[in-house]
Amino acid sequence: MEFTAQIIANYLGGTIDGDPDVKVTTVAKIEEGFPGALSFLANPKYEPYIYTTKSSIVLVNDDFVAEQPITTTLIRVKNAYEAFASLLDLYAQSKQPKSGVEQPSYIHESAKIGADAYIGAFSYIAEGVSIGDNVKIYPQVFIGPNVKIGNNVTLYPGVVIYEECIIGNSCMVHSGAIIGADGFGFASGADTNYKKIPQIGNVIVEDYVEIGANATIDRATMGSTILRKGVKIDDHVHIAHNVEIGENTVMAAQTGVAGSTKVGKNCMFGGQVGVSPHVKVADEVKVGAQSGISGDIRKPGTILLGSPAIEISKERRSSAVYRNLPELMKKVSELERTVQELLQKLDNK
Repeated sequence: MEFTAQIIANYLGGTIDGDPDVKVTTVAKIEEGFPGALSFLANPKYEPYIYTTKSSIVLVNDDFVAEQPITTTLIRVKNAYEAFASLLDLYAQSKQPKSGVEQPSYIHESAKIGADAYIGAFSYIAEGVSIGDNVKIYPQVFIGPNVKIGNNVTLYPGVVIYEECIIGNSCMVHSGAIIGADGFGFASGADTNYKKIPQIGNVIVEDYVEIGANATIDRATMGSTILRKGVKIDDHVHIAHNVEIGENTVMAAQTGVAGSTKVGKNCMFGGQVGVSPHVKVADEVKVGAQSGISGDIRKPGTILLGSPAIEISKERRSSAVYRNLPELMKKVSELERTVQELLQKLDNK
């Protein structure tokens, strides 16, 4: 599709510096721009590219001040990154939506499929499944018995949803994600063998949740593993049995949350964060990449870093000491020699 700068500015409520009639048909990174492309500038690190980019239009923040001549047309908006995301969403919606049932696919006669659904080839929909309106199920998706799926849900190729799980409205699950596999529950016996504990609960995914590729959300031993409204889970994240993730919490790739942990609302976890079992994390907690949480975090808004994770100000001081350990060790050795020499002198008197 083709848009002029004026159409884009009207849609975003922005103002134009340059040619309002210049047209774009696609998007590109600002450093890789070309004529006919739209880019954005939000991170000051990329500002040098705005003076050399070939993109026809660049979205910038209202307060951007150019330090050199600019040849491209600018559209000034309150938040360039957010505005660009809105345009990408508009672009995605403009694509021809898929619909209908492709063959071969299997849909049990008891399954209920809503209006305007798309069922991709080689998908399997078991007995008792309920699927809402405008749901897109791409090829090779497995949906187990008695699963309930809301409206406007997208399941990309290879998604697996085990029996009894519930997916809310407007959710997106990316390829390879598995929802509802058994939790890691075993009891050790007298013979040192491990006896499997049946996992008879389910997973509940509330509205507006996005689950990344190859993420795994385990079913509860009893009750439910729950991802609350607006949760965003990156690729390769593991959520164990009976975990509850609060509203609008986001978790970056390779994060692992152990069983029965409760994470609050609006938290942010960096990549490779590990959380021990039975931990409670307060609302609005931020955890840096590769941190390890082994105990409750009770104070809302705490920022943590390190393994074991501690408050970021303490971790920074500790890191400064750690970096200087060789010099400190040298000084301690010198002090020990000095003390020994003084003691010898005293003994000789």
